[in-house]
Amino acid sequence: MAFTKHSGIFTPVELELLQKVFDQLCNDRRLALKDGGEREQLASDVLEAFQNGFSAEAELLQSLAERRTAPSQRNPARQLRP
Repeated sequence: MAFTKHSGIFTPVELELLQKVFDQLCNDRRLALKDGGEREQLASDVLEAFQNGFSAEAELLQSLAERRTAPSQRNPARQLRP
């Protein structure tokens, strides 16, 4: 399967895994549909981790949990003002 991971072409099983991980991380981070920029970055991070060899659900979730940044660093516009 190395060809599909590096060519940007994914099998239905891989897409299902990627969607499941993305959905779980959105839920964990409480990202709503309105958080488009953050969701887009997360999707990019999920794909990048998968293409870098994290091909199991637990591996993906763990690697992306470790990458998580503080909300104020992800989107300065969403910071609460005093």
